[in-house]
Amino acid sequence: MNEPAQAAAAAPLFNPLAPEFIKNPYPHYDELRRRDPVHLTTHGMYLVSRHADVSGILRDKRFGKDFVERSSRRYGPKIMDEPMFRSMSHWMLQQDPPDHTRLRGLVVKAFTARRVEDMRPRIQEVVDQTLDRVIPRGKMDLIEDFAFRLPVTIICDMLGIPEEHRETFYAGTRDSGRVLDPVPLSPAEIAQGNAANMMAQMYFKQLFELRRKQPGDDLTTQLVQAEEDGTKLSNEELTANIILLFGAGHETTVNLIGNGLLALYRNPDQLALLKARPELIGNAIEEFLRYDSSVQMTGRVTLEDIDDLGDRKIPKGETVLCLLGSANRDPAAYPDRPDRLDITRPNIRPLSFGGGIHFCLGAQLARIEAEIAISTLLRRLPELRLDDAEDPQWRPTFVLRGLKHLPASW
Repeated sequence: MNEPAQAAAAAPLFNPLAPEFIKNPYPHYDELRRRDPVHLTTHGMYLVSRHADVSGILRDKRFGKDFVERSSRRYGPKIMDEPMFRSMSHWMLQQDPPDHTRLRGLVVKAFTARRVEDMRPRIQEVVDQTLDRVIPRGKMDLIEDFAFRLPVTIICDMLGIPEEHRETFYAGTRDSGRVLDPVPLSPAEIAQGNAANMMAQMYFKQLFELRRKQPGDDLTTQLVQAEEDGTKLSNEELTANIILLFGAGHETTVNLIGNGLLALYRNPDQLALLKARPELIGNAIEEFLRYDSSVQMTGRVTLEDIDDLGDRKIPKGETVLCLLGSANRDPAAYPDRPDRLDITRPNIRPLSFGGGIHFCLGAQLARIEAEIAISTLLRRLPELRLDDAEDPQWRPTFVLRGLKHLPASW
Protein backbone atom coordinates (compact mmCIF):
# COMPACT_ATOMS: atom_id res chain seq x y z
CA MET A 1 0.00 0.00 0.00
CA ASN A 2 1.44 3.40 -0.87
CA GLU A 3 1.88 6.03 1.87
CA PRO A 4 -1.13 8.30 1.17
CA ALA A 5 -3.41 5.25 0.95
CA GLN A 6 -2.01 3.92 4.25
CA ALA A 7 -2.59 7.28 5.94
CA ALA A 8 -6.15 7.38 4.61
CA ALA A 9 -6.82 3.86 5.86
CA ALA A 10 -5.55 4.78 9.34
CA ALA A 11 -7.38 8.13 9.57
CA PRO A 12 -10.30 8.06 12.01
CA LEU A 13 -13.77 8.29 10.45
CA PHE A 14 -14.60 11.14 12.81
CA ASN A 15 -12.04 13.86 13.53
CA PRO A 16 -14.27 16.91 14.09
CA LEU A 17 -11.59 19.50 14.88
CA ALA A 18 -9.43 18.73 11.83
CA PRO A 19 -9.35 21.81 9.52
CA GLU A 20 -10.75 19.91 6.53
CA PHE A 21 -13.62 18.59 8.68
CA ILE A 22 -14.47 22.09 9.94
CA LYS A 23 -14.30 23.47 6.40
CA ASN A 24 -16.75 20.86 5.07
CA PRO A 25 -18.01 18.05 7.34
CA TYR A 26 -20.57 16.73 4.84
CA PRO A 27 -18.42 14.25 2.83
CA HIS A 28 -17.29 12.79 6.20
CA TYR A 29 -20.94 12.34 7.21
CA ASP A 30 -21.71 10.55 3.93
CA GLU A 31 -18.92 8.15 4.74
CA LEU A 32 -20.20 7.57 8.30
CA ARG A 33 -23.78 6.94 7.19
CA ARG A 34 -22.55 4.50 4.56
CA ARG A 35 -19.83 2.65 6.46
CA ASP A 36 -20.73 2.81 10.14
CA PRO A 37 -23.99 4.58 11.02
CA VAL A 38 -23.59 3.86 14.75
CA HIS A 39 -19.87 4.52 15.10
CA LEU A 40 -17.77 4.14 18.27
CA THR A 41 -15.33 7.09 18.32
CA THR A 42 -11.75 7.11 19.62
CA HIS A 43 -13.07 8.96 22.71
CA GLY A 44 -15.45 6.09 23.49
CA MET A 45 -18.72 7.72 22.40
CA TYR A 46 -21.34 6.38 20.03
CA LEU A 47 -21.92 8.55 16.98
CA VAL A 48 -25.28 8.32 15.21
CA SER A 49 -25.50 9.75 11.68
CA ARG A 50 -28.74 8.58 10.02
CA HIS A 51 -31.89 10.69 10.05
CA ALA A 52 -34.22 7.94 11.31
CA ASP A 53 -31.91 7.06 14.24
CA VAL A 54 -31.21 10.68 15.21
CA SER A 55 -34.85 11.80 15.13
CA GLY A 56 -35.83 8.68 17.09
CA ILE A 57 -33.26 9.24 19.85
CA LEU A 58 -34.25 12.91 20.33
CA ARG A 59 -37.76 11.80 21.34
CA ASP A 60 -36.85 8.56 23.16
CA LYS A 61 -37.19 8.66 26.97
CA ARG A 62 -34.50 5.97 27.29
CA PHE A 63 -31.96 8.67 26.39
CA GLY A 64 -31.32 11.53 28.80
CA LYS A 65 -28.66 14.13 29.61
CA ASP A 66 -27.08 12.95 32.91
CA PHE A 67 -24.50 15.73 32.55
CA VAL A 68 -22.69 15.34 35.89
CA GLU A 69 -22.12 11.60 35.47
CA ARG A 70 -21.12 11.98 31.82
CA SER A 71 -18.61 14.78 32.59
CA SER A 72 -17.16 12.92 35.58
CA ARG A 73 -16.54 9.85 33.43
CA ARG A 74 -14.79 11.98 30.89
CA TYR A 75 -12.73 14.29 33.09
CA GLY A 76 -12.61 12.61 36.51
CA PRO A 77 -14.58 13.05 39.75
CA LYS A 78 -13.31 16.58 40.49
CA ILE A 79 -14.60 18.18 37.28
CA MET A 80 -17.63 19.75 39.01
CA ASP A 81 -15.21 21.84 41.12
CA GLU A 82 -14.49 23.80 37.93
CA PRO A 83 -16.82 26.86 37.82
CA MET A 84 -17.62 26.44 34.14
CA PHE A 85 -18.75 22.81 34.53
CA ARG A 86 -20.64 23.54 37.75
CA SER A 87 -22.51 26.32 35.96
CA MET A 88 -23.29 24.08 32.96
CA SER A 89 -24.64 21.36 35.26
CA HIS A 90 -27.50 23.78 36.12
CA TRP A 91 -28.38 24.62 32.50
CA MET A 92 -31.85 23.44 31.58
CA LEU A 93 -30.23 22.20 28.35
CA GLN A 94 -28.21 19.69 30.41
CA GLN A 95 -31.02 18.66 32.79
CA ASP A 96 -33.41 15.73 32.86
CA PRO A 97 -36.95 15.86 34.27
CA PRO A 98 -38.17 16.90 36.81
CA ASP A 99 -35.55 19.70 37.02
CA HIS A 100 -35.66 20.29 33.28
CA THR A 101 -39.47 20.62 33.38
CA ARG A 102 -39.34 23.11 36.27
CA LEU A 103 -36.61 25.30 34.72
CA ARG A 104 -38.09 25.32 31.23
CA GLY A 105 -41.51 26.16 32.65
CA LEU A 106 -40.06 29.37 34.10
CA VAL A 107 -38.86 30.77 30.78
CA VAL A 108 -41.16 29.26 28.18
CA LYS A 109 -43.67 32.15 28.46
CA ALA A 110 -41.10 34.59 27.07
CA PHE A 111 -40.86 32.54 23.85
CA THR A 112 -44.51 31.95 22.97
CA ALA A 113 -45.41 32.31 19.28
CA ARG A 114 -47.46 35.42 20.09
CA ARG A 115 -44.67 37.17 22.00
CA VAL A 116 -42.07 36.36 19.37
CA GLU A 117 -44.35 37.49 16.52
CA ASP A 118 -44.82 40.81 18.38
CA MET A 119 -41.04 41.37 18.18
CA ARG A 120 -41.04 41.71 14.37
CA PRO A 121 -41.12 45.55 14.29
CA ARG A 122 -38.25 45.75 16.79
CA ILE A 123 -36.20 43.19 14.82
CA GLN A 124 -36.82 45.15 11.60
CA GLU A 125 -35.76 48.38 13.33
CA VAL A 126 -32.47 46.85 14.55
CA VAL A 127 -31.66 45.44 11.09
CA ASP A 128 -32.38 48.79 9.41
CA GLN A 129 -30.29 50.73 11.96
CA THR A 130 -27.40 48.30 11.45
CA LEU A 131 -27.55 48.73 7.66
CA ASP A 132 -27.92 52.53 7.91
CA ARG A 133 -24.64 52.54 9.85
CA VAL A 134 -22.64 50.42 7.36
CA ILE A 135 -24.09 51.26 3.91
CA PRO A 136 -22.07 54.50 3.45
CA ARG A 137 -18.83 52.52 4.00
CA GLY A 138 -19.28 50.33 0.93
CA LYS A 139 -18.01 47.24 2.75
CA MET A 140 -18.52 45.23 5.94
CA ASP A 141 -17.90 41.94 7.67
CA LEU A 142 -21.29 40.23 7.41
CA ILE A 143 -20.63 38.39 10.67
CA GLU A 144 -19.34 41.09 13.03
CA ASP A 145 -21.03 44.14 11.51
CA PHE A 146 -24.35 42.53 10.62
CA ALA A 147 -25.25 39.00 11.75
CA PHE A 148 -23.84 39.44 15.27
CA ARG A 149 -25.47 42.75 16.26
CA LEU A 150 -29.08 41.74 15.70
CA PRO A 151 -29.45 38.67 17.96
CA VAL A 152 -27.24 40.24 20.65
CA THR A 153 -29.49 43.33 20.69
CA ILE A 154 -32.68 41.25 20.82
CA ILE A 155 -31.49 38.95 23.63
CA CYS A 156 -30.30 42.06 25.57
CA ASP A 157 -33.82 43.48 25.11
CA MET A 158 -35.39 40.23 26.35
CA LEU A 159 -33.08 39.96 29.37
CA GLY A 160 -33.51 43.64 30.29
CA ILE A 161 -29.81 44.48 29.86
CA PRO A 162 -29.61 48.32 29.92
CA GLU A 163 -28.49 50.16 26.76
CA GLU A 164 -25.43 51.59 28.49
CA HIS A 165 -24.09 48.08 29.28
CA ARG A 166 -24.39 46.69 25.77
CA GLU A 167 -21.16 47.86 24.13
CA THR A 168 -19.33 45.21 26.18
CA PHE A 169 -21.55 42.53 24.67
CA TYR A 170 -21.16 43.84 21.10
CA ALA A 171 -17.38 43.78 21.55
CA GLY A 172 -17.45 40.32 23.18
CA THR A 173 -15.43 37.45 21.76
CA ARG A 174 -17.18 34.42 20.30
CA ASP A 175 -14.90 31.64 21.48
CA SER A 176 -17.15 29.85 23.96
CA GLY A 177 -18.28 27.14 21.55
CA ARG A 178 -15.40 24.75 22.20
CA VAL A 179 -16.94 23.51 25.46
CA LEU A 180 -19.68 21.69 23.51
CA ASP A 181 -17.30 19.79 21.21
CA PRO A 182 -16.92 16.01 21.60
CA VAL A 183 -13.15 16.39 22.01
CA PRO A 184 -12.10 16.89 25.66
CA LEU A 185 -10.94 20.37 26.71
CA SER A 186 -7.31 20.93 27.67
CA PRO A 187 -6.54 22.33 31.16
CA ALA A 188 -5.76 25.69 29.50
CA GLU A 189 -9.14 25.71 27.75
CA ILE A 190 -10.89 24.87 31.03
CA ALA A 191 -9.05 27.74 32.77
CA GLN A 192 -10.09 30.12 29.98
CA GLY A 193 -13.71 28.90 30.22
CA ASN A 194 -13.68 29.37 34.01
CA ALA A 195 -12.44 32.95 33.64
CA ALA A 196 -15.17 33.79 31.09
CA ASN A 197 -17.79 32.14 33.30
CA MET A 198 -16.70 34.14 36.38
CA MET A 199 -16.87 37.40 34.39
CA ALA A 200 -20.39 36.54 33.19
CA GLN A 201 -21.47 35.64 36.75
CA MET A 202 -20.15 38.95 38.05
CA TYR A 203 -22.05 40.91 35.43
CA PHE A 204 -25.35 39.05 35.80
CA LYS A 205 -25.27 39.31 39.60
CA GLN A 206 -25.18 43.11 39.16
CA LEU A 207 -28.08 42.86 36.72
CA PHE A 208 -30.08 40.80 39.26
CA GLU A 209 -29.54 43.52 41.89
CA LEU A 210 -30.69 46.16 39.41
CA ARG A 211 -33.85 44.21 38.52
CA ARG A 212 -34.67 43.57 42.18
CA LYS A 213 -34.64 47.33 42.74
CA GLN A 214 -36.13 48.30 39.37
CA PRO A 215 -38.28 45.45 38.01
CA GLY A 216 -38.99 45.55 34.26
CA ASP A 217 -41.02 43.63 31.71
CA ASP A 218 -38.14 41.26 30.99
CA LEU A 219 -36.99 37.71 31.53
CA THR A 220 -34.42 38.59 34.21
CA THR A 221 -37.07 40.27 36.38
CA GLN A 222 -39.31 37.23 35.93
CA LEU A 223 -36.52 34.83 36.97
CA VAL A 224 -35.36 37.00 39.91
CA GLN A 225 -38.94 36.90 41.23
CA ALA A 226 -39.01 33.10 40.82
CA GLU A 227 -35.73 32.90 42.76
CA GLU A 228 -37.18 35.01 45.59
CA ASP A 229 -40.03 32.50 45.80
CA GLY A 230 -37.31 30.00 46.86
CA THR A 231 -39.06 26.83 45.69
CA LYS A 232 -38.75 27.48 41.96
CA LEU A 233 -35.15 28.48 41.39
CA SER A 234 -31.90 28.59 43.37
CA ASN A 235 -29.42 31.45 42.93
CA GLU A 236 -26.94 29.14 41.19
CA GLU A 237 -29.64 27.96 38.76
CA LEU A 238 -30.70 31.56 38.10
CA THR A 239 -27.16 32.65 37.22
CA ALA A 240 -26.38 29.57 35.11
CA ASN A 241 -29.58 29.76 33.08
CA ILE A 242 -29.28 33.48 32.36
CA ILE A 243 -25.75 32.76 31.03
CA LEU A 244 -27.24 29.93 28.93
CA LEU A 245 -30.07 32.12 27.59
CA PHE A 246 -27.66 34.90 26.67
CA GLY A 247 -25.30 32.51 24.82
CA ALA A 248 -27.95 30.36 23.17
CA GLY A 249 -29.99 33.46 22.39
CA HIS A 250 -27.46 34.88 19.97
CA GLU A 251 -24.71 32.35 19.11
CA THR A 252 -26.71 30.02 16.88
CA THR A 253 -28.65 32.83 15.19
CA VAL A 254 -25.41 34.57 14.17
CA ASN A 255 -24.39 31.29 12.53
CA LEU A 256 -27.78 30.72 10.90
CA ILE A 257 -27.61 34.15 9.23
CA GLY A 258 -23.92 33.77 8.26
CA ASN A 259 -24.18 30.18 6.98
CA GLY A 260 -27.40 31.03 5.12
CA LEU A 261 -25.83 34.03 3.37
CA LEU A 262 -22.74 32.03 2.42
CA ALA A 263 -24.91 29.24 0.96
CA LEU A 264 -26.96 31.75 -1.04
CA TYR A 265 -23.99 33.60 -2.52
CA ARG A 266 -22.29 30.29 -3.37
CA ASN A 267 -25.45 29.35 -5.31
CA PRO A 268 -26.17 32.34 -7.57
CA ASP A 269 -29.24 30.69 -9.13
CA GLN A 270 -30.84 30.41 -5.66
CA LEU A 271 -29.81 33.97 -4.79
CA ALA A 272 -31.42 35.28 -8.01
CA LEU A 273 -34.56 33.24 -7.29
CA LEU A 274 -34.92 34.64 -3.77
CA LYS A 275 -34.41 38.21 -5.02
CA ALA A 276 -37.06 37.64 -7.69
CA ARG A 277 -39.46 35.92 -5.29
CA PRO A 278 -38.94 37.38 -1.79
CA GLU A 279 -42.03 35.49 -0.54
CA LEU A 280 -39.86 32.32 -0.56
CA ILE A 281 -37.86 33.57 2.45
CA GLY A 282 -39.72 31.40 5.00
CA ASN A 283 -39.00 28.19 3.11
CA ALA A 284 -35.46 29.40 2.34
CA ILE A 285 -34.72 29.69 6.08
CA GLU A 286 -35.82 26.05 6.59
CA GLU A 287 -33.52 25.03 3.75
CA PHE A 288 -30.58 27.01 5.23
CA LEU A 289 -31.20 25.24 8.55
CA ARG A 290 -31.16 21.87 6.78
CA TYR A 291 -28.33 22.57 4.36
CA ASP A 292 -25.72 23.88 6.82
CA SER A 293 -27.01 23.73 10.39
CA SER A 294 -25.52 26.14 12.92
CA VAL A 295 -25.74 23.32 15.50
CA GLN A 296 -24.16 20.15 14.13
CA MET A 297 -24.58 17.78 17.05
CA THR A 298 -26.40 17.15 20.31
CA GLY A 299 -25.49 14.59 22.98
CA ARG A 300 -27.51 12.14 25.08
CA VAL A 301 -26.74 9.40 27.62
CA THR A 302 -28.33 5.94 27.62
CA LEU A 303 -30.49 5.67 30.76
CA GLU A 304 -30.85 1.89 30.23
CA ASP A 305 -29.28 -0.80 28.01
CA ILE A 306 -30.19 -0.19 24.35
CA ASP A 307 -30.23 -3.07 21.87
CA ASP A 308 -32.30 -1.72 18.99
CA LEU A 309 -29.95 0.91 17.52
CA GLY A 310 -28.53 -0.47 14.27
CA ASP A 311 -26.67 -3.67 15.08
CA ARG A 312 -25.08 -2.20 18.23
CA LYS A 313 -25.82 -3.06 21.82
CA ILE A 314 -25.19 0.06 23.89
CA PRO A 315 -24.91 -0.37 27.67
CA LYS A 316 -26.56 2.00 30.14
CA GLY A 317 -24.55 5.15 30.92
CA GLU A 318 -22.87 5.53 27.51
CA THR A 319 -22.70 8.83 25.61
CA VAL A 320 -24.53 8.89 22.28
CA LEU A 321 -23.86 11.82 19.93
CA CYS A 322 -26.57 12.69 17.39
CA LEU A 323 -25.17 14.27 14.22
CA LEU A 324 -27.90 16.75 13.30
CA GLY A 325 -25.93 18.05 10.31
CA SER A 326 -25.63 14.53 8.92
CA ALA A 327 -29.30 13.65 9.52
CA ASN A 328 -30.31 16.83 7.64
CA ARG A 329 -28.54 15.59 4.51
CA ASP A 330 -29.48 11.92 4.71
CA PRO A 331 -30.77 10.79 1.26
CA ALA A 332 -33.20 8.48 3.08
CA ALA A 333 -34.99 11.60 4.38
CA TYR A 334 -34.29 13.91 1.41
CA PRO A 335 -34.10 11.72 -1.70
CA ASP A 336 -33.85 14.69 -4.10
CA ARG A 337 -30.13 15.61 -4.05
CA PRO A 338 -29.71 16.45 -0.35
CA ASP A 339 -26.30 18.09 -0.97
CA ARG A 340 -27.90 20.74 -3.19
CA LEU A 341 -29.30 24.04 -1.89
CA ASP A 342 -32.92 24.34 -3.05
CA ILE A 343 -34.99 27.11 -1.46
CA THR A 344 -38.18 25.67 -3.05
CA ARG A 345 -37.61 22.18 -1.57
CA PRO A 346 -40.90 20.78 -0.22
CA ASN A 347 -41.43 19.21 3.25
CA ILE A 348 -38.25 20.43 4.90
CA ARG A 349 -38.16 19.37 8.55
CA PRO A 350 -34.63 20.14 9.71
CA LEU A 351 -33.44 18.63 12.98
CA SER A 352 -31.26 21.70 13.60
CA PHE A 353 -33.26 22.78 16.66
CA GLY A 354 -33.13 19.32 18.23
CA GLY A 355 -36.30 17.52 19.23
CA GLY A 356 -38.31 16.07 22.08
CA ILE A 357 -38.29 17.85 25.45
CA HIS A 358 -35.09 19.74 24.58
CA PHE A 359 -36.45 21.26 21.33
CA CYS A 360 -34.93 24.75 21.11
CA LEU A 361 -37.01 27.32 22.99
CA GLY A 362 -35.89 30.12 20.68
CA ALA A 363 -36.46 28.28 17.38
CA GLN A 364 -39.21 30.62 16.19
CA LEU A 365 -37.30 33.73 17.28
CA ALA A 366 -34.18 32.57 15.40
CA ARG A 367 -36.25 31.91 12.26
CA ILE A 368 -37.84 35.38 12.34
CA GLU A 369 -34.51 37.12 13.02
CA ALA A 370 -32.85 35.30 10.10
CA GLU A 371 -35.84 35.92 7.82
CA ILE A 372 -35.89 39.69 8.45
CA ALA A 373 -32.08 40.05 8.40
CA ILE A 374 -31.54 38.19 5.11
CA SER A 375 -34.54 39.59 3.22
CA THR A 376 -33.74 43.19 4.29
CA LEU A 377 -30.09 42.79 3.29
CA LEU A 378 -31.04 41.50 -0.20
CA ARG A 379 -33.56 44.30 -0.66
CA ARG A 380 -31.34 47.15 0.52
CA LEU A 381 -28.01 45.95 -0.88
CA PRO A 382 -28.85 44.20 -4.15
CA GLU A 383 -25.28 44.77 -5.44
CA LEU A 384 -23.61 43.11 -2.43
CA ARG A 385 -20.93 40.52 -3.23
CA LEU A 386 -18.75 38.35 -1.03
CA ASP A 387 -15.00 39.00 -1.13
CA ASP A 388 -14.19 35.29 -0.83
CA ALA A 389 -17.10 32.88 -1.11
CA GLU A 390 -14.81 29.94 -1.93
CA ASP A 391 -12.57 29.87 1.10
CA PRO A 392 -14.09 31.80 4.00
CA GLN A 393 -12.70 31.59 7.52
CA TRP A 394 -14.60 29.12 9.73
CA ARG A 395 -14.49 29.24 13.51
CA PRO A 396 -12.39 26.37 14.92
CA THR A 397 -15.37 24.70 16.62
CA PHE A 398 -17.44 21.77 15.43
CA VAL A 399 -20.78 21.67 17.29
CA LEU A 400 -21.47 25.38 16.80
CA ARG A 401 -20.75 25.68 13.10
CA GLY A 402 -20.20 29.21 11.92
CA LEU A 403 -17.92 31.66 10.18
CA LYS A 404 -15.32 33.83 11.87
CA HIS A 405 -15.55 36.49 9.15
CA LEU A 406 -17.46 36.97 5.93
CA PRO A 407 -16.22 40.19 4.25
CA ALA A 408 -18.48 41.72 1.60
CA SER A 409 -18.60 44.91 -0.46
CA TRP A 410 -21.02 46.77 -2.75
